[in-house]
Amino acid sequence: MSAEAFACPRTTVAPHVLDNPALASLTGPHAHFAERRGRVLRYPLDVSPWLALPDDPDADDWADLAALAGPGAEVPLSGYVGEVPDGWEVTFRSEGVQLVDDGLAAAPDPEAVPLGPRDVPEMLDLVRRTRPGPFLARTVELGTYLGIRREGALIAMAGERLRPPGWTEVSAVCTDPAHRGEGLAGRLIRAVAHGVRERGEKPFLHASARNTNALRLYESLGLRPRRRTAFLAARAPERPAAGRTAVPVS
Repeated sequence: MSAEAFACPRTTVAPHVLDNPALASLTGPHAHFAERRGRVLRYPLDVSPWLALPDDPDADDWADLAALAGPGAEVPLSGYVGEVPDGWEVTFRSEGVQLVDDGLAAAPDPEAVPLGPRDVPEMLDLVRRTRPGPFLARTVELGTYLGIRREGALIAMAGERLRPPGWTEVSAVCTDPAHRGEGLAGRLIRAVAHGVRERGEKPFLHASARNTNALRLYESLGLRPRRRTAFLAARAPERPAAGRTAVPVS
């Protein structure tokens, strides 16, 4: 019998749902938010800057993205690791880390209160002062947000953003500078994760690879780095693309 007969069959590793979390969210639990053009999907611009390219974008997909964004518009391409086509200009690139639940001690917090649309002005002010990442006028609609108040003022918050099937991203973790070092971020992460676990899902999050203090905190809470990722933005070509208009996914 030939040696080929004993050769192990080739196997292909299926992509993980967190490899393209925005696409998994916008075709899954967050499909009601999705705006689409061809195979490109995005959140409404006042909800989240995340958009989703297919895993193997071709020239038509890039043309659809340019038309969806508008001529000369800057678009975020978080998680994309390939090259941008001719006519596109990379305007921002930074290395990130994706972390996943690995024994996170999730628990409710007696001081954490739900935040909603009425709290958005305070939430936007806290984000402006602490810069945890994008948080917009309707981001609060993506999931549960919890905050801690002292003397009526919002001093810390955290909440839910992307929702790939079976997972929920913990996001917008921030604390007023005057109250850092009090353990509020860790408490809120555990509280948000408790709600995620109650739905039968697992928490995950993204962080800048340069934010070593945050990474140490997340790992101490029981989150494990799963993969390196990219925070990327690029400017679309100035020439408009012809074709379909963006419509909500039904």
